[in-house]
Amino acid sequence: MTRALVLGGVHSGCGKTSVTLGLLRALARLGLVVQPFKAGPDFIDPGLHARAAGRPSHNLDTWMQPPAALRALFARHARDVDVAVVEGVMGLFDGRGGAGEAGSTAHLAKLLGAPALLVFDAGGQARSAAALVQGFARFDPDLRLAGVVANRVSGPRHAALLAEALAEAPEAPLLGCLPRRADIALASRHLGLVTAGDVEALEARLETLADWVTAGLDLGALVEALPEIDLPGEAAESGEAGAPGEAVRLGVAADSAFCFRYEENLRLLAAAGAEIVYFSPLADAALPADLDGLYLPGGYPELNAARLSANASMRAAVRAFCASGRPVWAECGGYMYLLRELTDLCGRVWPMCGALPGRAVMRERRGALGYREARTLASGPFGPEGTVLRGHEFHYSTFVGSGDTSGSPAFALTASDGGERLDGQAAGNVLAGYFHAHLSSNPEAARAFAAACRAGRQATDAKR
Repeated sequence: MTRALVLGGVHSGCGKTSVTLGLLRALARLGLVVQPFKAGPDFIDPGLHARAAGRPSHNLDTWMQPPAALRALFARHARDVDVAVVEGVMGLFDGRGGAGEAGSTAHLAKLLGAPALLVFDAGGQARSAAALVQGFARFDPDLRLAGVVANRVSGPRHAALLAEALAEAPEAPLLGCLPRRADIALASRHLGLVTAGDVEALEARLETLADWVTAGLDLGALVEALPEIDLPGEAAESGEAGAPGEAVRLGVAADSAFCFRYEENLRLLAAAGAEIVYFSPLADAALPADLDGLYLPGGYPELNAARLSANASMRAAVRAFCASGRPVWAECGGYMYLLRELTDLCGRVWPMCGALPGRAVMRERRGALGYREARTLASGPFGPEGTVLRGHEFHYSTFVGSGDTSGSPAFALTASDGGERLDGQAAGNVLAGYFHAHLSSNPEAARAFAAACRAGRQATDAKR
């Protein structure tokens, strides 16, 4: 049996990530095996979690993933650990839209059967905190609240006032007060918090966060108070049955320019027969040998544009691979890399691969954010025309066409408000766009991609 806890916030920016990282490291220092998870589609927090807990973190999303697949993913990684810690997203009840719970941290906690710990910013309030907490505790009677943690507490007197006030909200006991600490705040970047590789002296910061949480919370009492939850058995997930076909080699870009990917996508591709072969478009001179397919995930190509552009041999290799007929899947940053050019925020223009027409132009204002349901507009690596996938979109660049009509739109995207628009390009066996797909929403797409890799290999072998 595993104990589990879901950390939710009153709103974004209340200190949820700092508390989560401190808790992960503090529990690990006690000798506990701690498994981190992240609610929602975020790519950055899981990297920070992994550094804090010493184990890979996995995304759990109640809108992108079917419930059975989500619970199976959770069970697969939470089995045989002491504590599973899930960091929530946005506010506790915020999800895909203004009504309904899909995509929310609260919905996830209920699906997992785990209690939620509510983090709130206590700055500038005392008795008002009781009204706030009471509202959260009563909003959804089906959600179990383990308690609340007051963050950014100004001192002992403030902590005493909060304890006195929150006695009026017994549904959610006050489990700790964390003092205001300007030195532990994590910096932000245009796509969210900085990545694990970017945080200066990250290990020291994690130790400081662990000290901060240890001083403010009774960790032993918190863990003992957590219920043990039932995990589903190890039976195959719905939609994953069936033996994989002949193994294929799938090249996956993985470096500081291409660091946004769902590990579950790679697991599904591996289950379909793909051998994952990592490479770096920044550091490697050429693609790995004998690849049957290519996956270029998102990341920060705009921050690495000079190095990507300077690696002309890799750009040429990727361009040639795209023209070979073997399948290529590129999303967001990977899509930007396949275009002819990338214009950064300083107006500098950097040549990219030129495998697809057009250019990506960075903007100060966010270009898109939110959940998307995607429908493919032509048959291709993910299967027949009309294949439906769920995922999300988050980017600060825009696509600027060049008048070249060699590519057709890849996806029709539907947003939470029902609006539909076109995204990306489909050219031969290349499928590229800003859309980030979660393949557990349609595991058949993973099998189709592996099958396309096999077909591409056979076609290549026939030409030799």
